[in-house]
Amino acid sequence: QVQLVESGGGLVQAGGSLRLSCAASGRTFSSWTMAWFRQAPGKEREFVAAISWSGGSTLYADSVKDRFTISRDNAKNTAYLQMNSLSPEDMGVYCCAAGPTNIYFSGRTNDPRPYNYWGQGTQVTVSS
Repeated sequence: QVQLVESGGGLVQAGGSLRLSCAASGRTFSSWTMAWFRQAPGKEREFVAAISWSGGSTLYADSVKDRFTISRDNAKNTAYLQMNSLSPEDMGVYCCAAGPTNIYFSGRTNDPRPYNYWGQGTQVTVSS
């Protein structure tokens, strides 16, 4: 059984920063594609960022490019999302997701459906 547990969300002022963490169980973490999605109230779930199994390749939604950084530490079974220059438009529940290695190069990296495992999410609130 794989479990993903997010942490690091909270309340921050516009322009501020937060660092989210996603701690994973399971011995095969280093082979997974990891991603972050977010969902704001009344809106559909939205892709934020993804990282390949090795950490050598990353992909970002246009709305967060140059502000957010996804990373991973395979020795710690943890993925991260560093979020800078936050705005109220970034508010929502942020969930990490894990899926097979080949998701990253499948052309479906930003599609939630191929991801097998999901965390419960952590709330990010940005005050203006």
